[in-house]
Amino acid sequence: MTRDEFLKRLRRGLEGMPAASIDDIMNDYEVHFEAAREEGRSDAEVVEALGDPGRLARELRLEAGIKRWEEVRTPSSAVGAVVAFLGLGALDILVLIPILLPVIGVVIGLYVAMFGLFVAGGGILIIGPFSGFPGGPVAALLCGLGLMAAATGITALLTIGSIGLVNAILWFGRLHYRVLKPAIDPEA
Repeated sequence: MTRDEFLKRLRRGLEGMPAASIDDIMNDYEVHFEAAREEGRSDAEVVEALGDPGRLARELRLEAGIKRWEEVRTPSSAVGAVVAFLGLGALDILVLIPILLPVIGVVIGLYVAMFGLFVAGGGILIIGPFSGFPGGPVAALLCGLGLMAAATGITALLTIGSIGLVNAILWFGRLHYRVLKPAIDPEA
């Protein structure tokens, strides 16, 4: 594969990223080829050392997704980083998916359950004092507030756990792919 073919395939693999990021990455690799020429290495040697441009693009997309997640911790940035990770399509991901999908399903189910618990607490808080709640109106108010507080607290813990899960997935990605910033500091 020639230098131009490599760069063309790399650019095609980076499509969908911001144009400025693509331009920066492409400039870096063009400089890399130029520096290798000055050292007396051929374009074919550089292409061989860099490997498959499609895989390289997927790894670079993952690193961009991880950086976005680290800068802006939103659900969309988490999904983007995890999707970029799954886009690598490595064999070990086939082992990870059967574990990951049920965990994601349980997390979503718990969020829905906590929403239901919060709404139920609100219903008891509002309707309980007027409907003959066992223990009287004060018990209804306290029960409703307790359920709403419990749902809020459990949701907060669930959110912390979800952030930890996303971080663990991204750590796994950094541990397994060569282009990314290492997950484990080699000097430590």
